[in-house]
Amino acid sequence: MSVAFTKEESAETAAETLLPDRPVSPHPNLVTEAGLKALKLQFQQARQAYDAISTIEDVNERRRQAASPLRDLRYFAERIRTAQLVPDPTSLATVGFGSTVTFSRDDGRVQTYRIVGEDEADPKRGTISYVSPVARLLMGRAVGHIVSVGDQELEIVAIG
Repeated sequence: MSVAFTKEESAETAAETLLPDRPVSPHPNLVTEAGLKALKLQFQQARQAYDAISTIEDVNERRRQAASPLRDLRYFAERIRTAQLVPDPTSLATVGFGSTVTFSRDDGRVQTYRIVGEDEADPKRGTISYVSPVARLLMGRAVGHIVSVGDQELEIVAIG
């Protein structure tokens, strides 16, 4: 077949197939054991999504559909490669990476979060990143310590 009869890729299609890499944090990639397992699972899911696309016959559509899984594969491969597994804390005396900390706020709310790596953090599920402002203030502190966050004070009431 002559190349004159092949479908050329448009600039729009080319742009869709070249997604920019997901941003990688400049902070050390500290992870809990659960966080590392989650990264590996997400890598596997991206791999499966990419493999499933190989059955698409149209080259342009296959490239378009592969863009996101390829970007995720690159991201999760890098995060797994740079992961620094931090064991669970052995002491409950002070807040550290992997600690579950409960604190009370000025307005009477009591909140509990586990301090974890950036990829594992999900405040709605009770985890915050160790580089978050609240976690940074709580790290190294003990029950009874009070820290200021903006115009609020947080008092550590339990460490688990």
